Amino acid sequence: MFKKILVANRGEIAMRIIRACRELNIATAAIYSEGDPTGIYVKKADEAYLVGPGPVRGFLDSQQIVDLAVRIGADAIHPGYGFLSENAEFAELCQASGITFIGPSPHAITLMGSKVKAREIAEIAGVPIVPGTDGAITDMKDALAFAKKAGYPVMIKASAGGGGRGLRVVRSDAELRENMETASREAEASFGDGSVFIEKYIERPHHIEFQILADRHGHIIHLGERDCSVQRRHQKLIEIAPSLILTPKLREEMGNAAIAIARAVRYDNAGTVEFLLDQEGRFYFIEMNPRLQVEHTITEQITAIDIVRNQISIAAGKPLDIQQKDVIMLGHAIQCRINAEDPKNNFIPCTGTVTAYLSPGGIGVRIDGAVYKDYTVPPYYDALLAKLTVRGRTWEEAVSRMRRSLEEYVLRGVKTTIPFMEAIMEEPDFMAGRFDTSYLDTHPALYTYHEFQQPEDLVLAISAAIAAYEGL
Repeated sequence: MFKKILVANRGEIAMRIIRACRELNIATAAIYSEGDPTGIYVKKADEAYLVGPGPVRGFLDSQQIVDLAVRIGADAIHPGYGFLSENAEFAELCQASGITFIGPSPHAITLMGSKVKAREIAEIAGVPIVPGTDGAITDMKDALAFAKKAGYPVMIKASAGGGGRGLRVVRSDAELRENMETASREAEASFGDGSVFIEKYIERPHHIEFQILADRHGHIIHLGERDCSVQRRHQKLIEIAPSLILTPKLREEMGNAAIAIARAVRYDNAGTVEFLLDQEGRFYFIEMNPRLQVEHTITEQITAIDIVRNQISIAAGKPLDIQQKDVIMLGHAIQCRINAEDPKNNFIPCTGTVTAYLSPGGIGVRIDGAVYKDYTVPPYYDALLAKLTVRGRTWEEAVSRMRRSLEEYVLRGVKTTIPFMEAIMEEPDFMAGRFDTSYLDTHPALYTYHEFQQPEDLVLAISAAIAAYEGL
């Protein structure tokens, strides 16, 4: 097993990796930038090193990170998600420097990092794919011809990356002409690759993903599925496991399809195979994420399998000690992303200093976070502050536990998604399991939630009024 792992990330995912390493008795080294020197993960790691320049560049500087790992005697690097986690050149640089990259091979990252190549591999493996263009497309005539053949709506998608960037749904020739170049520019700015392709847009599907674990000895299993349909701007907000609509037969078919795709690229380590499930129960492969996912927590809660611990073990060359028959899903789990965003203002990111913080607890409640009282939320990174995950024996118990946990959650000083999530947990369709990717668009009343005034807010308001009065 490794002696020291450099964690090439920040925030809650850095904390998650550090915790797994602590349980394995592996020393950890964190990296931080001048934009976030007070992150709690910096304090929890055994060592911490400043990278730069600036608040972001150091997290993306492959050479600087690998050189640091060599200098401090780290024998492995865990990239988390985001930043360099899907960068094949970074993985190759690690290998060339004698550092183990905790993730899939550069070969698998390259193949799965391109949605166009991934579609081709899925098709060869016999897995259904959404009808789309044959590879990247640049000619507007070809784009219009495909749209006419497939029928509107269609979706313009960046070949590289994810997170909803470089993605546009269009419903007419005029919208297609207007958005092709825009999507390409956004993809270029986000991923350094402006290539896009077009596929048929599936109306109101469920977004279903399967968690994969694969070792370097040819063993591949899946840990069941997650339903990630509650999204805004194609970015996930709430995830649940298992899906409320999959039958055992469909779960087996989709799980086998996920494993077939992983096997086709000789995949190893943790990964996620993503599908769309239409209203008629047909599923289509859309992409594979060759990394750890934000929402891995809900899979861990219903299977009791530590995905990060397995990532480390697989990277060290050990075989999986779990077989498919050992994977048993018990109960239901929900994850809410606690983002520093204002849902009433188009989810605009918010910054500020956390004036009060108290996380919920009790049976079946898990917090993965990196926020505390007096922490200043920086403007340079993703808005995710924490992930609140709950588990219940039944779906109804999980929803009621999440509702109670959100009510307990105190995070003041910056606007967050907490009150919005509370509104969702009380909405009848969500409580009944009636939701798909159109859920937020078709439930505009959710955005009229009331932001309850907390006792500490009232004290601050009274104090401010007294100070203003005495200053007259």
